[in-house]
Amino acid sequence: MKIKWQKKILENFDQAAHIYNANATLQRDIAWRLSKLCSQQSIPKGLWLDLGSGTGLLAESLESLNPNQEVLRIDSSKKMIDLQKSSAKKQIWDLNNGLPILSGPPQLIASSFALHWLNHPCERIKEWFNVLDNGGWLALAIPINGSFAEWYEASNKANVPCTALELPSTDDLVNSIDSKNIQHSQLIHTIQRSDGLTSLFKTMINIGAQASKYPSIKPSQWKRLQKAWPLTTNKEVSLTWLIQLLLIQK
Repeated sequence: MKIKWQKKILENFDQAAHIYNANATLQRDIAWRLSKLCSQQSIPKGLWLDLGSGTGLLAESLESLNPNQEVLRIDSSKKMIDLQKSSAKKQIWDLNNGLPILSGPPQLIASSFALHWLNHPCERIKEWFNVLDNGGWLALAIPINGSFAEWYEASNKANVPCTALELPSTDDLVNSIDSKNIQHSQLIHTIQRSDGLTSLFKTMINIGAQASKYPSIKPSQWKRLQKAWPLTTNKEVSLTWLIQLLLIQK
């Protein structure tokens, strides 16, 4: 099941690679916010990683704010990796298999909108933290449980299965980390809006984020879901995201 699930995720991101940057408005914004937070810390120069780098939005932001620092991009999607600048340091690797062999302990491990796609994300955080150099930093941006409230509400009202991706909670993510190591914790509440449900979900498909562990709903269920979806005062449909930003120092 996990092998098929991960294969589906990779196929979706490969297919969306060529249009990802044009559609990843939220992901670009969060990557910049996380990079700005990192720039406000005294993170040692050395080995910096962007795990689940995709097309490199986070790595590019980090490098733009730290001109003399290279970031090693690591991702399982060759098509995403290939879209990054030719001069970038990059490696194709499935993070479900742990970390690749590194040249030394990293001073920074950063990851944005990637951890929730991995098997056992809470275990991954512990693994990444443990491999850091002493004094090194872990910088994370993760969609968390509580996102997609409108989707769950409409599914319940329409008596239709909710096929949204199940997301981890903040408590679960930091359970293995001593609270004294958490230097910054920030919850970002953001809302995507569209004139219709089809176009709202199209945004997810265009960035390869449509994978679900549940069967697709039937056309009749889709119609009920559309009717039950709450509308904004401007008669738009919306989707709420809760994004957890974490800076953790070893």
